[in-house]
Amino acid sequence: MKKGKFNAITDVAGVKVGHVTLYEKLNEEDTICTGVTAILPHDGNIFEQKVPAASFILNGFGKTVGLVQVEELGVIESPIMLTNTFSVPAVLQGTLEYMLKENPAIGDATSSLNIVVGECNDSYLNSMRLMAIKPDHAIEAILNVKSGPVEQGAVGAGKGMICYGVKGGIGSASRIAEYEDVQYTVGVLALTNFGRKDELKIKNWEKDNLEKPDGSVIIVVATDAPLSDRQLKRIAKRAAIGLGRTGTTVSNGSGDIIIAFSNGYTIPHDASEMTDTRTLLHDHHPMMNEIFAATVEATEEAIYQSLYHAETTVGRKGRVVKSIHEE
Repeated sequence: MKKGKFNAITDVAGVKVGHVTLYEKLNEEDTICTGVTAILPHDGNIFEQKVPAASFILNGFGKTVGLVQVEELGVIESPIMLTNTFSVPAVLQGTLEYMLKENPAIGDATSSLNIVVGECNDSYLNSMRLMAIKPDHAIEAILNVKSGPVEQGAVGAGKGMICYGVKGGIGSASRIAEYEDVQYTVGVLALTNFGRKDELKIKNWEKDNLEKPDGSVIIVVATDAPLSDRQLKRIAKRAAIGLGRTGTTVSNGSGDIIIAFSNGYTIPHDASEMTDTRTLLHDHHPMMNEIFAATVEATEEAIYQSLYHAETTVGRKGRVVKSIHEE
């Protein structure tokens, strides 16, 4: 299928991505090798103009926050934040501080706030117990967001991640769903930290011997197609097919979590009107199948992009994880 201009999640108009990357060798044992990635669903006030959203848990060995309310109400009202497992609290705190500053009514004249944070375990390369990520890093990542090309590989939340036994991290891709004279864009950003070498479909490798946690993957799917949260759940499930195409068997200790949202319309926080009217894509229209296909293709490529862009990285205890180009 056709790719967007940047072949990235930012091809969905209004979506922006920002990173903060931390990398510092402290001593012979400890190295800070981690970061934060922020995804903004649109250009406006996300709390006041929420986006329809859903999640799909392929394997639930994960420590995300915020998905319970996403599942209940079908909306996202904050930046989508990614980091390492032990930094979820700090990133939640920083994102909360940012959102409270942007929205004085939260917790006062209006309701509370639901923040979404996803994570993967980067403890093979990163001295995760030191919890180097602070709330200010989350705020910085949000302030760093931009449209256009997305920095990929060993950056942001992906700095310390390992995928299929080689260096992984952040990957992104997009596809254009077309039917007659109508087009919608599907963009994907993946944080990859899963799989064994012998599973990867694009290489013929023997099983690796890295003694590391099973790992995880967080996949974020964005689209400008006007879809309901129920339809976005269906989209999220198709992303799992794109993930599977790369070779993973989804191990016991892997947190494989997919979040899908649409900015094709927004849902106002203000509930002064009793009813809310919107136009949605029909489930049985051929365009829905095109969006499914776009999701599968973009997800598969986003996984590969995370490998192709990541460079060889030296982490804690002198551990080295090579890039796919050096193996």
